[in-house]
Amino acid sequence: MSEIINQHKAIKEKYPDALILFRIGDCYQTFEADAKIAANIFGGLFLQTKREEEEITVFSIPHYSLEVALQKLVQAGHKVAICDQLEHPKTAKGLLKRGVTDMLKT
Repeated sequence: MSEIINQHKAIKEKYPDALILFRIGDCYQTFEADAKIAANIFGGLFLQTKREEEEITVFSIPHYSLEVALQKLVQAGHKVAICDQLEHPKTAKGLLKRGVTDMLKT
């Protein structure tokens, strides 16, 4: 999990003013401060988990709810960067490459 978090942090550094929705399997996840913002907008709960002694805050959006979620985040005044998997999970070795494939703003 820490490799994914590091990958997320590197992308967040490039887009500090955007909420980063990070595709992991069947969900788009966001971490740390972005997770708390998203949870507040959706009236949901964020998950605090511990991986390798590091506490991580996570909020997940199922991939099939992405369009509705994006509308809600943008209407709340946020810029959103969609970060997708750039490799196929079955053929990639190690951590999947991910990158920003779309940017939405108000």
